[in-house]
Amino acid sequence: MKSHEITSGPDRCPHRSLLFSTGLDRESVKRPFIAIASSFTDLIPGHIGMRDLERFIERGVESAGGTPFIFGIPGICDGIAMGHEGMRFSLPSRDVIADAVESVVRGHAIDGLILLTNCDKITPGVLMACARLDLPTVVVTAGPMLAGRYRGRKLSFVRDTFEALGKFHQGEISEDELHSLEMEACPGAGSCQGLYTANTMACLTETMGMSLPGCGTAPAVSSEKRRLAYQSGRRVVELVREEITARSILTRGALTNAVKMDLALGGSTNTVLHVLALARELGEDTIRLETFDELSRNTPHLVMLRPAGELFMEDLHYAGGIPAMQNTLGDLLLDGPTVSGKTVRQIQKETTYVDREVIRPLDNPHSEQGGLAVLWGSLAPEGAVVKQSAVEKNMRTFTGQAVCFESEEQAMGAITGGKIRPGSVIVIRYEGPKGGPGMREMLAPTSAVVGMGLSNEVALITDGRFSGGTRGPCIGHITPEAYDGGPIALIHDGDTIHIDLSSRKIDLLVDKEDIQRRRSEFRKPVPRYTTGILGRYARLARPTSEGAGMA
Repeated sequence: MKSHEITSGPDRCPHRSLLFSTGLDRESVKRPFIAIASSFTDLIPGHIGMRDLERFIERGVESAGGTPFIFGIPGICDGIAMGHEGMRFSLPSRDVIADAVESVVRGHAIDGLILLTNCDKITPGVLMACARLDLPTVVVTAGPMLAGRYRGRKLSFVRDTFEALGKFHQGEISEDELHSLEMEACPGAGSCQGLYTANTMACLTETMGMSLPGCGTAPAVSSEKRRLAYQSGRRVVELVREEITARSILTRGALTNAVKMDLALGGSTNTVLHVLALARELGEDTIRLETFDELSRNTPHLVMLRPAGELFMEDLHYAGGIPAMQNTLGDLLLDGPTVSGKTVRQIQKETTYVDREVIRPLDNPHSEQGGLAVLWGSLAPEGAVVKQSAVEKNMRTFTGQAVCFESEEQAMGAITGGKIRPGSVIVIRYEGPKGGPGMREMLAPTSAVVGMGLSNEVALITDGRFSGGTRGPCIGHITPEAYDGGPIALIHDGDTIHIDLSSRKIDLLVDKEDIQRRRSEFRKPVPRYTTGILGRYARLARPTSEGAGMA
């Protein structure tokens, strides 16, 4: 065991002395050392219930003969960080989290690892770390929040706060109702209730085999989640003894299955960044931006959760969860090992219940294609991403005139101020990885567009990214970004932009000579940040088509 490096032999007397000072006895230091990397914090609703789960993980580790150690890792709530400077730190924090887990685990000669996580950048960050470490590892996602309730209807965070704000500005709801919605939309612990980034990543983590079956959808604060935490603690000790490490689970097939599950669920566009970043950590260069589009053409969309539909994560869970999705997808998924000790095929065969009101069969999908699409064209030579499952049919092809903004704040003021007209393409630029820096999510403006009743009359494009809660013709990750002189930087107000999801095209309809002239006049702007994590990220961030991680 790796821990023998600090526990065995006379020369490790000082190390054992320090371990004994923590309360361990001689028997404890002979057992497998299991680190529990917990992202507990009072700041994030998805994480406030983790103290309870830590206890059950510890019990599981102890009962299986391991010695548990808890250490903390940072986390940011994207919802709270949204719409101000804080969102610039969200995506860079993914690398910080991976570095933190790697540093603590390597520094203390740990044998096995439990990653207790839940929200948007924390889950991909810990997955990147476990790819680097290649230890016996189990991921425990803390679970989705239950739906809120208000006057007989179910509420979710994005639709009933961010989108409600647009309705308030339109005069459709009163300030009293807005205040009631903000109080009731999030009733307790858990990640936001729809198929947003946090829940999509939890589902993909289970699909890849890194969580026990059921973990990706089991609600927060449920007894089922406690049992899964306990079982995960036991299982990681068994994995240490069986010498089964993360990279034996995180294969090319596992990543391919994750992409297919993402497409079948209609998940968040952010998962494109996270799967690509994880593939890069694993050295899997066959998983590329093009992979998402290639697989999307042959993977049906089977579930219509919010924001695209009216169902919630709890509905997916009680419909059978990810095992039911795996069973439904059948041979579209590749077989492979999982941390549970069962193969993908075994999990599929053992699934006995699927609610077809929630999870459609392959011969009756919501769409023949997956929930995401990748677009290319003169406006995005290196690609752009759209959640096509959340776009109405009449908006899948759209031609409009550009209205340009140099930041999210500028765009938000124009949208809520009633300055956007039908037929417009809202362009928000200099929000990419380097130009932002930090590639902020544009949930506030996209939700305002919906709330203002413009979602079927305008499109929005950006070199930034979107929340999993975004719906409508919103195209993000436009690459190259404006800061690097990409075509999005050369758009002028009134330019014609054409979008066609079916043909996967996004084009700037401007003469080549005019574009060449504009390019010759382009000057890279002065960086907004030159020091700290944002200065470092601005210098080192890779393009979004490669996952936007630090080089």
